[in-house]
Amino acid sequence: MALIDDIATLKKWVEESNNIVFFGGAGVSTESGVPDFRSVDGLYNQKYDYPPETILSHTFYRRKTDEFYRFYKDKMLFLEVKPNAAHLKLAEWEKQGKLKAVITQNIDGLHQAAGSKTVCELHGSVHRNYCENCGAFFDATYIKNSEGIPKCDKCGGPIKPDVVLYEEGLDQKTMMDSIRFISNADMLIVGGTSLAVYPAAGLIDYYEGDKLVLINKTPTPRDRQADLVVTGAIGEIFSQL
Repeated sequence: MALIDDIATLKKWVEESNNIVFFGGAGVSTESGVPDFRSVDGLYNQKYDYPPETILSHTFYRRKTDEFYRFYKDKMLFLEVKPNAAHLKLAEWEKQGKLKAVITQNIDGLHQAAGSKTVCELHGSVHRNYCENCGAFFDATYIKNSEGIPKCDKCGGPIKPDVVLYEEGLDQKTMMDSIRFISNADMLIVGGTSLAVYPAAGLIDYYEGDKLVLINKTPTPRDRQADLVVTGAIGEIFSQL
């Protein structure tokens, strides 16, 4: 549970800062009802013959596309979820000119749904899908409602989600933009991530300021580096700011 003093310090720092960057992970979305597929439950073992990390790999996508999509539609497309207090507060700060960018490991588009404009999506987005033959664009609803492997309605080619699968590299422009935002930030808030997935987790090394805030339910490997550690659910904490 977050301490009142920690919340007060966080609030004060936000008020004093004009170049805030937020870097978030799965914990930002779980409060909206998006499950974190790393917390593997019995469901996967009952329904799928492979662990999530295997299914969401480039190799698996190529070799067993139908099985990939069975899992993807079932476990990665949550189109009815709504932004929570964290998403909404970040969008509000951006509107005020305090927050310069959101950098996210999430692929659900909830930051944009909340009104955030400058969002660096390190792992892509379920809302962008392209035909591998002709490049035609399709939204997430088209994928969700398709039978089996989604096919292009123009040329019949297979459609691939614009998400970074295991074994695939991150988009270099997105990475460079993220590094630039973090390097220039006067305050960096890291929330809802265990900081265990690289290269994304290494981004915080580019921060040179003295207001590094880590907000997470559990300890992270970087807690010692932080200027402030706030323990708790990020939506609950942001609703107090």
